Amino acid sequence: MCGRFSLSANEAELNLRFELEGGEAPYVPRYNGAPTQMLAVITGEKPHRLSYHRWGLIPPWAKDISIGNKMINARAETITEKASFRTPLFSKRCLVPADGFYEWQQDTGKQPYRIFVKSSALFAMAGLWERWKSPAGEVVESFNIITTEANEFMKPIHNRMPVILKREDEKTWLGSKDSAEILKLLRPYPAEDMDAYPVSKLVNSTRNEGKEVWIKAGD
Repeated sequence: MCGRFSLSANEAELNLRFELEGGEAPYVPRYNGAPTQMLAVITGEKPHRLSYHRWGLIPPWAKDISIGNKMINARAETITEKASFRTPLFSKRCLVPADGFYEWQQDTGKQPYRIFVKSSALFAMAGLWERWKSPAGEVVESFNIITTEANEFMKPIHNRMPVILKREDEKTWLGSKDSAEILKLLRPYPAEDMDAYPVSKLVNSTRNEGKEVWIKAGD
């Protein structure tokens, strides 16, 4: 799964990397982004704007916002089998910009690791988004992150990983109408371009949102 990530770049770096013209709200770096929080995404609907959506996909038919707490991820292997994911897969895709994500290694007492891409300070994870209207009329835009099987680098840490898109595939992910082309992108990222290090267990608590959460364990 993917249940935490970071996006610490400044706004100018983010705009340059993803060819953005700004955002819908003031940008704030996040070192410990977690489910239910409003986090930055780039949608196919607004590919040159940074939007802020609630992490945890809320299908349009949902009666309550809490269903999103169970839909923070979508498994690539079964994504077309679930109606909640199949519809946005072909109509509402997004990029989830990040500079790292966290995973917990189970056989070492749940040691958290910060994992990142070696060749790029910023990268994009593949996501889906939806627009939900509550019974009271409140409109909530939400997203999730697609996961796939772990590559050889990730396997010692966890058996799942987010779908990280190659830079040249990001525009295809946002705009393609070809279902085969879209599904082809849902694969593990090259293992040789990834790195990781153990971090403090401060990251375990969503109340800890400062840069101290990604300090190397033991430092």
